[in-house]
Amino acid sequence: MELLKTDRLIIQEFTINDAPFYYALVNDPDWIKYIGKRNINSILEAEQYLTTKIIVSYKKFGFGFYLVKTKAGNHSIGTVGLIDREGMDNVEVGFAFLPSFRGKGYAYEATKEIMNYASTELKIDPIVAITDLENTKSGKLLERLGLRFDKNIQLPDFEKPSKLFIPKN
Repeated sequence: MELLKTDRLIIQEFTINDAPFYYALVNDPDWIKYIGKRNINSILEAEQYLTTKIIVSYKKFGFGFYLVKTKAGNHSIGTVGLIDREGMDNVEVGFAFLPSFRGKGYAYEATKEIMNYASTELKIDPIVAITDLENTKSGKLLERLGLRFDKNIQLPDFEKPSKLFIPKN
């Protein structure tokens, strides 16, 4: 189901038909380095993960992670969304894109749209984010989106600390 549109993008709910794309995304070396290994080793496992972790969150929380597609060509290029994570006091925004679609402004465009949706439609305030300690590119993008580094935090089930970004004001 389509959720949002920008000038160049469509943001929609994931379905199990998106499993081949999701499998590729979560097995990208940068995903594994900065977000973590999901142990999704087949399309079938991607279908199961989407069904049990991603798709259920739409009903459980009223939000989740969404598929990002280009309007031109209808290419699946990444994910953006919101997560109510254990160990966090606030809902976070997150994003990830395939390597060939990075550096083109898609992550900024999609994340700005989902943050606006979260604020205006879902009345979520504040919205925060976390990154891997070494993920400077995502940190710079979060700063462009109106967040600032606050402190390093240790979340349950995370091997190492994360950087917490909070609203600038």
